[in-house]
This record gives sequence, structure tokens and C-alpha cells, in this order.
Amino acid sequence: MIFDLHSHTYFSDGALSPEALVERAKARGVSVLAITDHDTIAGVDLAHKAAVKAGIQLIGGIEFSSQWGKGGVHIVGLGVSPASPELQAAIDFQEQARAARSLAISERLSRAGFPDALAGAREIAGAGTLGRPHFAQYLVKVGAVKNVNAAFKKYLGAGKPADVKYQWPLMDQVIGWIHAAGGFAVLAHPAKYELTRMKMCALVDAFAAAGGDAVEVISGVQPASLTQDLIKIVNARSLYSSCGSDFHIPDQPWQELGSFGVLPDEAKPVWNLLGF
Repeated sequence: MIFDLHSHTYFSDGALSPEALVERAKARGVSVLAITDHDTIAGVDLAHKAAVKAGIQLIGGIEFSSQWGKGGVHIVGLGVSPASPELQAAIDFQEQARAARSLAISERLSRAGFPDALAGAREIAGAGTLGRPHFAQYLVKVGAVKNVNAAFKKYLGAGKPADVKYQWPLMDQVIGWIHAAGGFAVLAHPAKYELTRMKMCALVDAFAAAGGDAVEVISGVQPASLTQDLIKIVNARSLYSSCGSDFHIPDQPWQELGSFGVLPDEAKPVWNLLGF
């Protein structure tokens, strides 16, 4: 069985509808898929209906923004109940935070010569949760930059004109939200936060101390040596291991659905917690 436990639809910063994402996962041989949009579960019900038709199993999920030290980290909730009032309250809290941040970003972009950035980003986001990638796409659309990466390097990245820092909720609060909704908390892609190994271990320690359940030891295509090192770190702290593509956009082979390999035998798979 192929488990892909991290993916995004157009309800956050992905390109595909929930139905199209499920179809692509089926075509790629994925057996169990988790929809983990940023701070929203809007696509989960649609994906469930599509998964039944496609004959694959779907896990309801979400990816929350959180804070550790001076930086942001992401925590995935797997197996959360969409009907949970605690989960809905958490989503409302994050939506308000994102709205405030988006307004601040738009004000800075306006001063940089883009007065219609907020309206343009909202149009691109559609029904999805508005975020920095939509501002980046807007900058590409109006010809300010050639691609999304360039938008972050010139305008939206750290230290750039439209860089807006935000104090997201701490890890223990986010993990509490996930547990209250009946789910399991997974630290997403720890190797992608540009930390030294010592600081990454400190992050995992803090996550475990806050009540976290698992760590994403595979995120998209990555070196086998990195996977093995992360499993050692995770096993030493009695945590479970997760894996996923972090799929956003088709035809990016490093983040393609189900293409990241197999979780090694020495890992304790998070799907054991999920009843598989």
C-alpha cells in the first residue's frame, strides 16, 4: 500500500480540486491519501466522495501554521473530525490571523507599487484560504516577476519589502486543537526549515514535549541518507513516522503524489495510530 499523508487542493495553495487530486492519486497508485490544506478542511468532504468512487481510502486532515522560537513551523493533523467544534474554532482563529497578515502584506505591496494586490490575490485564491503564494501568483500575473520563486526572492521572502512576520500559535496549542478534534499531530517536513541538525533535534524535542505524535520523515523526493537520519531522531524520542509528497502542483516530480518511496522497516508508521 502507498500512503501519501500530505497533499493540498485549491482550497489552500494547491492547483487541483479535491476531486482532481483524488483522481491523480488513484492514477499514481496511492492507496491511502490525506488532504491536508492549510488551516482549512473545506475540501475534505468533496475528496471523501471522490475517494469512494475511486476506490481509495481518504484521511481527513489539515496543516496548521505554528510558532517555534522565532520561526514558523507547520503541524499536520491526521484523522481529525470535521464536525469537531474545537477544530472549527481553531480554523476561525487561523482565518482571522491570515486575514490580518494578508492585509498587512497588501499594504506593503501597495507602497511598493502594487495597489491592487489584495484584490488580485483574492481573485486567484478563489474559495481557497488566502496566503502568500496567492500574492506571489498575482505578482507573476501582473508581470512584476517571472515566477513564484522570484516573487518571494524580491518581495515576499524574509527581509523583503512585503515580508510580514506573524506570531502564530505555539505548538502545544496547535497540538491541543488536533487532539481535541480526535486527530494525531505530525510535525511537517522538519528538514525544510533551514535548521542545523542540532536545532532540528531541539525542534523535535520541543514537539515531543508539547504532546506531538509523529514526524514527517519523508517529504517528497529526498536523499535516503536524510530519511535514515530523521528516523533515528524520531525513534530515539519514541515518536511515529509519517510520509507524504506535499503535493501542490502537477508535474513537479519532486512533489508528485506517491513518488517519494517507501517508509523503511525501522520506522514506526503513523498509520498504525490511524487503524491501518
